[in-house]
Parts: sequence; C-alpha cells; structure tokens
Amino acid sequence: MSNNSRPEQNANLSDLYEEAGHWHVNTGGETIHAKRIGGRFRRLKWMTSSIWLLFFLGPYLRWGGRQAILYDIPNRQFHFFGLTILPQDVWMLSLVLLFLAIVLIGATVIAGRVFCGFFCFQTAWTDVFTWIEDKLEGPPAKRRKLDKAPWDATKIRIKFTKHFLWLLIAVVTGVTFAGWFTDIYQLWYDFFTLQAHPAAWVTLGLFIAGTYILAGFMREQVCFWLCPYSRIQGVMYEPETILPTYDVKRGEPRGRLKKGASVDDDQFGDCVDCNLCVAVCPTGVDIRHGQQEGCITCGLCIDACDQVMDKVNRPHGLIRYASLDEIEGKPRIALFKRPKVLVSLAIITIALLGIIYGVANISGIELKVLHDRQPLFVLQSDGSIQNRYEIKVLNKTSQDIHVKLTAEGPAGLKIAGAEKALVAPKGNISAYTVFVRVPKKNLAGERVPIIFRVSAQEQPDLSTEYESMFFGPRR
Repeated sequence: MSNNSRPEQNANLSDLYEEAGHWHVNTGGETIHAKRIGGRFRRLKWMTSSIWLLFFLGPYLRWGGRQAILYDIPNRQFHFFGLTILPQDVWMLSLVLLFLAIVLIGATVIAGRVFCGFFCFQTAWTDVFTWIEDKLEGPPAKRRKLDKAPWDATKIRIKFTKHFLWLLIAVVTGVTFAGWFTDIYQLWYDFFTLQAHPAAWVTLGLFIAGTYILAGFMREQVCFWLCPYSRIQGVMYEPETILPTYDVKRGEPRGRLKKGASVDDDQFGDCVDCNLCVAVCPTGVDIRHGQQEGCITCGLCIDACDQVMDKVNRPHGLIRYASLDEIEGKPRIALFKRPKVLVSLAIITIALLGIIYGVANISGIELKVLHDRQPLFVLQSDGSIQNRYEIKVLNKTSQDIHVKLTAEGPAGLKIAGAEKALVAPKGNISAYTVFVRVPKKNLAGERVPIIFRVSAQEQPDLSTEYESMFFGPRR
C-alpha cells in the first residue's frame, strides 16, 4: 500500500497525536478482563516472570547444614551460601542497592518500563491470577457474563475454586517471604503446630491480604495509583527511548475492513480498527492514542496487531517497539552517544566492581588493633620497650572458632597475653588486651611498623592481618 496517496493530514505527526486528549484512565469503576493470546512477547513475559521461581525455591536450598540464603535479622547476619555478611559490611549492601537502582533507570532510558512489563512482581502475580481466572471462567466475554449471572451452583463452584487457588498462592507467598528471614522448614512446622512467633503470623497475614487484593482485585490499579515508578517514568524517557508505538503515518486513517473490500484500497491506512490491541492490554490503554502512563511496555499489543496483520496480508510493525525519533524519521543515535546511558553504565560498572571486590576480599574473620596511647610505651626493667594493644576479632562464620594471634616486627619481638588460642564466638566481636615487648636496641626509630595476624585453628586458611605501629623513645 502506498503512503504517498494518503491525505496530507498524515504529514503532520504532531496534529495526529492530539488524539491523546481523548483517552481515559480506568479508575477502578470497571474490571479489565484482558484477552489472552499467544505470541513472542507473551512467551517472553512467561520466561522473564519465571525468575520469581527463585523467590519460592531460594529458602529451601541448604548449605553446610543450614539455610543457604538467610537474612538473620535477630543475629544481624546475612548468610549467602558460604559467605556471611555482617553490619560492618553494609557498604556492600549499599552498592547492591545502587547497582539495582541504576540498572532500573538505565533500562527505562533505553526501553521504557520493561521492568514493569516483564519482571515486576505485581505483573507476574497478576498474570498468574488472571491465567487461573481465564482457565476457570473462560475468555473475557464469558467472564463478564458470569459476573452478571445470578448465583447458582455452577457460579459458586467456579468462583470458590478461583478464590481458593488465589488464597493458596497468597499463603505460599507469605510463608516464602517469611522464610527468607528464618529457617523455612521450621517455619512451616511452627505454622502447622500454631507455635509460630507473632511476627511470623503478622507477616503471613499481611502478605496473604496484600497478594490476594493487589493481584486478584486491584491489578492494573496498582500500576496506576500505588506504584511510584509509574509516576516518575516520564522524566526518564528520551526521544530515543524505544517503546511500544503505533505508527500513525502507516495506520491512519483507520477503518474497518469490510467483506469483499480490497486490502490494497488506499482510502484507509493499515489499521483495521479491530481494537484487539486494546483487548489484550492488561491495563486497558489504547496504544493508538500515544504513549500513556498506563502502558507497561509489555508488548502484548504488538503480538495482537501482528496477528491481525497476518490475517489481512499486511506487514508486521504497525505497532512495534520504536522511538519517537524513529517514528518522526530522525536519524538513530547510537547508545554510546547518549549521555544518560553513558552515565548509567559508568555508575553500574563502578558499583559492580565494588561488589566484586568486596565479595572477593571478604574474610570469615576480621581483625582490628587499637594502640593504647596513655602511655605510648613503657620502659621495662630489662631494658625492653613495651606497648599495649587492644585486639578486636570479629568472627563472621556460623561457628565458634579458636584463633592464634601472632605478630611480625623488629627482631626480638614478644607477645604477652596471647600465649593460648583466643576464643572468637560466632557472629560477635571479641576484645583482648595484649602486650608487645621489643628490645630497645632493636628499634630503628621512634616508631616502627608491626603486623598482627590471626588465624583460625579449625580452619588454617581462615586468617587475616592488620598493620599497626610500635612506639619507642626518641633517639
């Protein structure tokens, strides 16, 4: 079909986008029953949403006789397989949060709300809930008819089954969430025997209510009114951001294809006004009215439109992922030339390198040495110089260990107070006082470096060291 014969009004893209003033937002007065159809973006949604299986499976993994991933808030520990992170390593958590936040921002700059459409927990749970609804109640038309039908045995059976499954998913969600903070096997036992801690019951109740209401009833209203991300997304978009976009020049003027009419008729554009793109939208927006805050960039409207184009023998892409610049015919700007993308990539790289450095250098034990400054040193009767130190050993492992303290420094160095192995309780800091003596003749200056080292007797490869200073009289 030739674009040259279309009316001149199609040449002015800004005039056509004035249609955006006619769209409305569903404020909850009606239930959106989105039509479910197959397609590449539907398959992609299922694949990306399946990442939430890790949420359900993660607490059941075991490592070294305990839960592999555990946020142990009472003991202020985070266990990640063989790694234990304590509050002293909170800077790593800060980098992780920074990394995730900038990844989200960078993804939005490049491809809009792809997180909302493909990864968000609200989207994933709502998809599962509506899938159950579709299997039990049928397609949208049947669901609407069932909602209006009088209550009889059939309607009660269908509705009861649906809500039972919804509540079952909500219960499993609540227990799983609580299981990230305590041993989940013990938690299931405590729930079944009614011995769970009140905090666990409160958490379970909140998640049951939240999951059941948000995913089962509010659905797209959460995206419209509760999610802060949807409110700020607009400031992240650029003319180069690719989004599900209706090609106005190609689609307008739209008109229904009548039986017997030629598909090559230049009177209308490619849009046959079937409204299937609206029917499949989980938030109920009409992408043909331009970009809207309700669009979660899931691409389901693209699947719908492509299927219609196949039926009318027209090419795909009437609705496609495209930028405003592309639609207006402007040249494409490479990603590495876009400032927001470069800044996001730089921050992501720095945060990721920091996380890798922290994980690679984190040790099961940490050592801190404080030199006693009153007095700096004491002259002993045998002519040696004595310094006093407070040794602090942090045991990050899940077991009590015995550590041996040694020191390296000037010749003749001796340690008093650490002849026996020191006990380091798990997850705690242990403080010890030791005295270091050095013959005065062996001191090369007023102060010389000294290296303290602790190593676990149970695990010889578990060791760390700390450099301090040994003070003596002026020469």
